Amino acid sequence: MPDAMFAHPRLAPLYDAFEADRGDLPAYVDIADELGAARVLDVGCGTGTLAILLEETGRTVVGTDPAEASLAVARSKDSSARIVWVRCEATILPTVAADLAVMTGNVAQVFTTDEEWTRVLLSVRAALRPGTHVVFETRKPERRAWERWPGTASVELPGVGRVARHDELTDVSPPLISFRSTYRFAGGEELVSDSTLRFRSREEIETTLDEAGFEVREVREAPNRPDEEHVFIARRAD
Repeated sequence: MPDAMFAHPRLAPLYDAFEADRGDLPAYVDIADELGAARVLDVGCGTGTLAILLEETGRTVVGTDPAEASLAVARSKDSSARIVWVRCEATILPTVAADLAVMTGNVAQVFTTDEEWTRVLLSVRAALRPGTHVVFETRKPERRAWERWPGTASVELPGVGRVARHDELTDVSPPLISFRSTYRFAGGEELVSDSTLRFRSREEIETTLDEAGFEVREVREAPNRPDEEHVFIARRAD
């Protein structure tokens, strides 16, 4: 089940406000240009920010996510109404013959078991045309990003008022890191979202890609978080 921060109808609309700095996304548009990708599958598209950026460049885009509340936000932002939004798990993606599949943010890290991660990669492979690519980012475990997560932030939203979010670690058992986000609304209501991410090493990811039928073409530094994240570019091997 998707985390409450994406699936709860009161929390999903807050995502864009709390995560307004999406400096990671322009690099994915550039990579789509590099690879000549005309049809893109955005796996775990969330509220649709990247999918919309890609569609605005003239591409055909399919956005998938298991959280209907996030997809509702995405649809409300899609003024072109040309993006296809599909509610589904990443392990059962639609076969769309894409030129490129992308997973941004923490999407690649929400699959905490080896079995689930393998099923996702195989599902992505099946959704791609032969010889095309998957691109995704993961945080480097040695950088211990979770140590900087605890804290409090707030935003002011029209029609909602001020909402505060407090983040705290609930379990640190690498490679699994669990945290809780507590949202407090102006009227005093609180909603809680619990999350767990898996931090895989570069070597582990390269091995799993190979086993799932991909060839790693390049591993880049994330331009918005240099030395903090890897960006994997892998080609579907045939």
